[in-house]
This record gives sequence, structure tokens and C-alpha cells, in this order.
Amino acid sequence: MNNLICPVSPLRVEANTVRLTAFLISALIMGFLITQNIFFITFICIDFAIRAFTEVKFSPLSWTANSMRKTLKLPDTKIDKAPKIFAARVGFLFSLAVISLYYLGLFKTATAVSLILLFFAMLESFLNFCFGCVVYTYIILPLFNRNQS
Repeated sequence: MNNLICPVSPLRVEANTVRLTAFLISALIMGFLITQNIFFITFICIDFAIRAFTEVKFSPLSWTANSMRKTLKLPDTKIDKAPKIFAARVGFLFSLAVISLYYLGLFKTATAVSLILLFFAMLESFLNFCFGCVVYTYIILPLFNRNQS
């Protein structure tokens, strides 16, 4: 795993805010799994869209996470923003898939996809491991490099 390659940019974000945001996403996904209320996933989808496709500094979840970080007096540690944008785009696609599957009546499949998203969010939150970098390294880069040939 030391050979993972992530997208790179000069933009920076706060690492503990990212991890707390992932924790909040995990909690909302668990809310969906317990209640089957699609509002939880819809909120996550909107939040991912804000972070993935806009220049807005904070989405509702990242603003809440940043406030929590300050309240908990966690250190301000900057990390590269590009992998987090990529991860937000992947999260957006997963949450959009859950919503679509839910409205198609495929509740078990929607639950399975939400469990995968929960797993990714928990990896980020508890282990500081971005599964998006694995996807980028082993799927996106090989496809991109093959198209460049």
C-alpha cells in the first residue's frame, strides 16, 4: 500500500476536519440503515456534491466537522485537497446509486451499496485510510494511461 498514487493539487484542507466529516457521514449512513429513511442518504449526496463540484469552502457536514475540531481543540494539520475531492466525487456516485436503487425498489441492493460507502467512510474516519487512493491507483490511472497510448 506504500505505492498508492493520489491526485495532487496545491490546495490544502484540514486533516482532522476530513476525518470528522467521514465520521458524520458514517453516522448518517447508520441512520439510513436503521430507519431506511432515504433523507439521510439524500443529505449525504448533497453534501458530497457541494464538496466535489463547487468552490464553496465548507459543506454542511464539513462545517459541522470543522466546528467540532475547534471545540475539541484538535490540531490544525493540512493535507492535499485533491484526493479528498476525488473521494467526494466517488462518494457522490455511491450515494446517488443508493438513492436510485432505493426508488427503484431494490432495497437490499441499496443497503449493500450503503454498507460499502459506510466501510469507506469508517476507513477514513478511524484509520485515516483513503480508499479513493486505491481506486485512483489501480483503476483510474491504468485506464487513463491506456487511453494515452
